[in-house]
Amino acid sequence: MLAPVLVLLAGCGAATPVAGTPEPSPTSANSSAGLPPDPQPARTAQCPYLSEETVQDANGQHVTKVEVSDDQPHPACFFYRPDGGLQLSVRVYVGSTDVATKLVDKAAPVDTSNPASEPAGWKGGYQPSGDGVVYAVSKGDAAVIVLSNQKQSIKARTVAKKAIAALQL
Repeated sequence: MLAPVLVLLAGCGAATPVAGTPEPSPTSANSSAGLPPDPQPARTAQCPYLSEETVQDANGQHVTKVEVSDDQPHPACFFYRPDGGLQLSVRVYVGSTDVATKLVDKAAPVDTSNPASEPAGWKGGYQPSGDGVVYAVSKGDAAVIVLSNQKQSIKARTVAKKAIAALQL
């Protein structure tokens, strides 16, 4: 199962975590009750808010397949590399401020992650996740969570900023 991926964040066979699932902290484990389930890849389709080229340029790997979840109005997007492994996922949540904040804290717990404040007005955190990184931010009732198989947080941050700009959140 994937760590929180944007409503925010894949085709054939079972999904493999991009970079592992962050270990829940006591705070995030307690706050995950009542949160929407982690999105799952449902079908092969274009991501409505990120192009393959944008993800390739930002994450530094060729994209060979894109899958999306059934979440609405913003499906989670799952981008795969040539060997079939998941390289990046994006989850976008829009709903309640409380849930948006808790989703970010679940992905990158405030107590253990590095602070994130990009784009301007968004707050959250980033931290290593398995063999990669998670970058998770919220603003008001919206949250964007990016998981990358790359260790450099700038790659996940760039994707988050591009998704936020495309969605005009």
